[in-house]
Amino acid sequence: MNFKSLPQLLDYFKEEKTCIEYYEQIRWNGNPVCPHCGSERVYRTNRGFKCANNECYKKFTVTVGTIFHNSKISLRIWFAAIYLATSHKKGISSVQLALDLGITQKTAWFVLHRIREMLKDKAPQMLGENKMVEVDEAYIGGKEKNKHINKRRSLQDRNLTNEGKPFTPKKTVVGIIERNGKVVLKHVPNAELTNMGAFISKHVAHGSTIYSDEAPVYTHLKRNYTHDSVKHALIIYVEGSVHTNTIENFWSVLKRGLYGIYHQVSEKHLERYLDEYSARFNTRRLSSQERFEKFLVDSESILSYKTLINN
Repeated sequence: MNFKSLPQLLDYFKEEKTCIEYYEQIRWNGNPVCPHCGSERVYRTNRGFKCANNECYKKFTVTVGTIFHNSKISLRIWFAAIYLATSHKKGISSVQLALDLGITQKTAWFVLHRIREMLKDKAPQMLGENKMVEVDEAYIGGKEKNKHINKRRSLQDRNLTNEGKPFTPKKTVVGIIERNGKVVLKHVPNAELTNMGAFISKHVAHGSTIYSDEAPVYTHLKRNYTHDSVKHALIIYVEGSVHTNTIENFWSVLKRGLYGIYHQVSEKHLERYLDEYSARFNTRRLSSQERFEKFLVDSESILSYKTLINN
């Protein structure tokens, strides 16, 4: 199999049996393991497998313990959804996915969130060991001029709108990106040192070269990094190798996707959308099939609907 488009993928996965055999090879490499107890002593049954461990002895299929867990949707539809969600640079909405795959919008919304669960970076690596790094923050939310008068920033000092609801500022996202490398994102309460410093220290190796803008929150970086900043306030955007254009370009893709495709993202689920955009960016150099298989390898994550809506 070497697919480069959705029709080629669907031509290969015409039957559910083909999908199951393919996923068994991806997940277990020919050696099934019981997802309940981890035993390799299993045998095949008419509908899947059964654990031979006397303390377990449970039945299971290849989808147990994965994002496909307890799903009534065929793997063929799931594979098409994964391809669409990971191939579109700015993402795909649940409304559009429902139309494309012939499922309900509610189902498509749940499918996309399970896919985002799969896209989480399970083993994040330190950035900046061999490349220059840029760090910046972005603010996600509607423009002030588009808001109702009683919800605009001018009422922040009062802390209450005319309707008695708390004022909600834009959501803060901090991003770290390697030039010609990977990006890591995190939603933080605000752009203060306690939030930004811990995140940078966790993901960037000490001694690395970091570039940022002139925001005071980044002045502490000189303690552990080679740090320089570009003076945006003076309308200076590039000084030799000192700039933040790489992360700014990423922000433009992220915001065009969030505003143009999803229109509005709740703070409750924002982190999941960040996982989606960073995963697509970090696999941009892989072929369609390589990206598809990589994500399937990381699909051992269970997300129930109850857990999703109650978080």
